[in-house]
Amino acid sequence: MYNGVMKRIIFEIFLIVVILALAGAGLWSINRSFNATLAPLKQVNADLSTQVSQLLHPTPTIIADPVTIIHDVQSLARLETIQYSVEKVITAETGGGAFAWLTQDKLLLIAHGTVIAGVDMAKMETGDMWLVGEVLHVRLPAAEIFVATLDNSKTQVYDRETSIFRTADPNLETLARQAAEDEIRKAAIDDGILEVAQQNAESYLTRFFAALGYTRVVFEK
Repeated sequence: MYNGVMKRIIFEIFLIVVILALAGAGLWSINRSFNATLAPLKQVNADLSTQVSQLLHPTPTIIADPVTIIHDVQSLARLETIQYSVEKVITAETGGGAFAWLTQDKLLLIAHGTVIAGVDMAKMETGDMWLVGEVLHVRLPAAEIFVATLDNSKTQVYDRETSIFRTADPNLETLARQAAEDEIRKAAIDDGILEVAQQNAESYLTRFFAALGYTRVVFEK
């Protein structure tokens, strides 16, 4: 009798283990099937999110006209002797005054630019160089600004505020950029870029003439 009871208990334990195993396998299968069912939905949701993001934040498309028109070609003999890198903050606004909070359009431009100066050797004439004994006399053209332009990769609108009763002016940023170029040029001139460009040109040409055998060079004004 004792053996029969033990066998029955063992059988019941075995039966419980089998039932639990089958239940676990069933749950795993259901979970797997559920995930497989949701996978396409998750993919659709991800694709939809991507499309919404592209709609709200579209990537600009730049299309260049295949036709190129060259208006002018000039030969140059410019001796560039110095380059400045300048940063300038420009504020541009329209509709200010007592009711600015209603009618103002304002932007803040952080401008980065380059100014290059030197001497245009094409402006020299035959009478601007003469030899007196062993001394070479040279009259150089006055130094000038060759390039004063913005670096578009670094120049950006930092902030813009448009009042509720004001439409954003499409030309405001263009005007700010034009003003930035003028200010960058002016800042370089005020800092003495033309004087340094003239000195650098004389130093370079002194070494150049020395290589040609003219060891004594005087630059005339």
